[in-house]
Amino acid sequence: MSDKDRIQIIECPRDAMQGLDYFIDTGKKVNYINELLTCGFDVLDMGSFVSPKAIPQMRDTSDVLDRINYSSVSQTKLLSIVANRRGAEAAVCFDQISYLGYPFSISETFQQRNTNKSIQDSVVLLEDIFTIAEKHGKEIVLYLSMGFGNPYGDEWSEEIVYRWTKKLNETFGASIIALSDTIGCAEPESLRNLFSFLKESFPAIDFGAHLHVTRARSQEIITAAYSGGCRRFDVAIKGYGGCPMAKDDLTGNLATEELVFWMGANNVSHQLNLDAVTNSLNSVDEVFQSNNNTEQ
Repeated sequence: MSDKDRIQIIECPRDAMQGLDYFIDTGKKVNYINELLTCGFDVLDMGSFVSPKAIPQMRDTSDVLDRINYSSVSQTKLLSIVANRRGAEAAVCFDQISYLGYPFSISETFQQRNTNKSIQDSVVLLEDIFTIAEKHGKEIVLYLSMGFGNPYGDEWSEEIVYRWTKKLNETFGASIIALSDTIGCAEPESLRNLFSFLKESFPAIDFGAHLHVTRARSQEIITAAYSGGCRRFDVAIKGYGGCPMAKDDLTGNLATEELVFWMGANNVSHQLNLDAVTNSLNSVDEVFQSNNNTEQ
């Protein structure tokens, strides 16, 4: 199998944790992320520099970064989400971080709900974020939130996704764009068609999939995205998580083990240490049990 068929795997403990209504002790986060760093993931989406009032779970991201056992030669790179200039300036101070992620919604309603900004405000902000990132040698990952539709009645079409991809690429040189099914509404055919259309239109862009999906639909959804040319998948062990800003009922993340099973069944190459992944599977429930966590 050629390298172009290998899947990049982005494990997302940040997304798994952020919507919980209890605080996971910083020490537990540090231990869990240290464990994930042994698994061979390409990237860990490990935290965010956002308002602690909006996402209180992530208020200790700086402390976690200071305490994890991260080596500059690690094959796993770290990503942190930012939502404003202040967050970007804080994130780039950490040598451990390679990527800044920004949630750019193509739904006006969700952009306001998620970042308290309009879409046009976000375009202006991105100029600052890209400048800050370039100055400090960081890469930007843009998440096209509500990339497959939205629950608010805002207009959506493949053409809208295309136009925003084109604008973000031409304006900022955006080269990593993850299509985000924020509410788990994507159908296999639309997934396959949209990825195929975008990959053909923008061959230099590394397109990813940040999918919120039920267990029952995971295998067909992975197949559809991969068939459309997607080779970058965001996952979370046991499917924990979901976006608390999208709607009241959370649809969890694509489960890491579902992707691992799919890759094995389809002979798709990866660089995971499966024993280490199994260890993380065995310990994750303890990390996420509310009666084992204490408020800092």
